[in-house]
Amino acid sequence: MSERHNAARVLVTGGGGQLASYLAQQLPVESTVALARAELDVTDAGSVERAFTEHTPAVVINTAAFNHVDQAETEFDHAFRVNAQGPLNLARACAAASAMLVHVSTDYVFGGQSARTPLSEDALPAPVSVYGASKLAGEHLVRGAAPRHLIVRTCGLYGSRGSAVKGGNFVRTMLRLARQGRDLRVVDDQHCTPSYARDVAEAIVDLIEADARGTFHVVNDGSCTWFEFAREIFAAAGLQPSLAPIPTAEYPTPAKRPPYSVLATDRMTAVRGRPLRDWRDAVRAYLIELADTAD
Repeated sequence: MSERHNAARVLVTGGGGQLASYLAQQLPVESTVALARAELDVTDAGSVERAFTEHTPAVVINTAAFNHVDQAETEFDHAFRVNAQGPLNLARACAAASAMLVHVSTDYVFGGQSARTPLSEDALPAPVSVYGASKLAGEHLVRGAAPRHLIVRTCGLYGSRGSAVKGGNFVRTMLRLARQGRDLRVVDDQHCTPSYARDVAEAIVDLIEADARGTFHVVNDGSCTWFEFAREIFAAAGLQPSLAPIPTAEYPTPAKRPPYSVLATDRMTAVRGRPLRDWRDAVRAYLIELADTAD
């Protein structure tokens, strides 16, 4: 990072999670602190205040979230507490300290629109789940309370850390089921861009370096359905399981998923000078990381 940010402490919430772990690797060690929930509960204003007093951050990156999409349908109080009240607590603390708040949001703020072309940052949000609504509320509260803010929307993150609590990310789940010889049926009518958390972390650091403000979409390049994603995973891993595409109607879940939430990244690309790598290349890079970690 630049000399200006090297001199200032960066505080990352959600420490230990997959995105926070990659951010901690890419930010300067001597000026970065990543705090897990036990050390910083964003829903507790007192906990936030104590963290600011101790660490005096100039930049806060909020990766803490309640991202159990189906559970949010019944645990909506918890979802809004973490995804809306938590960002508000951070936004207020950042405003008081003249600090920059980088808040990570999601493609799930979309889904109810009829458009089938990549969605810009200015597209009207239309969440179709409690989770999406809670993340959208968090965005609004950050914009209203933190004069210096950067909102990063991303999609379908996968990485080497922090996914165990959710039963593993999609890539690992597909690999595990394929190696068990399971017949796999994956939805082929939900369009998005699953993204490698390492690449997203790199782009977030670049945006901070550029002193970017406002809302940015940060996902790997291109788009696919979840079936196409699974097919690419198996091709890259050299596996040939029984894999069939199905409509969402044949895989009902408590929470509705966006049928189309492909995010346009022109704004990010203009700032960075380049997009993130194609989602297919990202999958292959992640599989290499998994192999290296296993070794």
